[in-house]
Amino acid sequence: MFTGIVAEVGEVISIEPLGAGARLRIATMFEPQGIALGASIACSGPCLTVVERGSAEGHNFFDIDASSETLARTTMGDWRPGARINLERALKLGDELGGHMVTGHIDGVASIVERRDEGGMARFTLEAPRNLARYIAEKGSVCLDGTSLTVNEVNDTRFEAMIIPHTLAVTTWGERRAGDRVNLEVDLFARYLERLRLVG
Repeated sequence: MFTGIVAEVGEVISIEPLGAGARLRIATMFEPQGIALGASIACSGPCLTVVERGSAEGHNFFDIDASSETLARTTMGDWRPGARINLERALKLGDELGGHMVTGHIDGVASIVERRDEGGMARFTLEAPRNLARYIAEKGSVCLDGTSLTVNEVNDTRFEAMIIPHTLAVTTWGERRAGDRVNLEVDLFARYLERLRLVG
């Protein structure tokens, strides 16, 4: 589990094709000895398992394997060496829950329709896949590229989120523009409520 509070921005160093996916090496400020093999790290949203870690060429790194399904269903298939990604370590019992409960299981990909800069902040309008739009509610939570955000407004399949200067500075959101695609995880409780409605 995660909170959607980004710890740092890492960088994709290399991508090695595998038989059914790819192995990615991510540069990080996390200390290698503090990352257990098999640990979960959210990489711009998707929860991925660490298969190697260490230091080389002046930076720390960890490796993760992504299946072909993960590459196809998220923005990871678009990543190239040099891509910057939001990173969050998995929650430990007793950690502060600063965002909202996030699983790292991506539901789909949203597209940025418009960015409007307003007094140091940025208001983003995004388009959600229609099958996921019903889970997005005004003043509810949504996780976009691993970042916990509050939904300001909803209009059919489009929704808005205002991002404060701090978040713009410490995540990849400062670089985001219209036309970009972002990983979308809808609120966990909204999904369970929908399931209860269907079977109740």
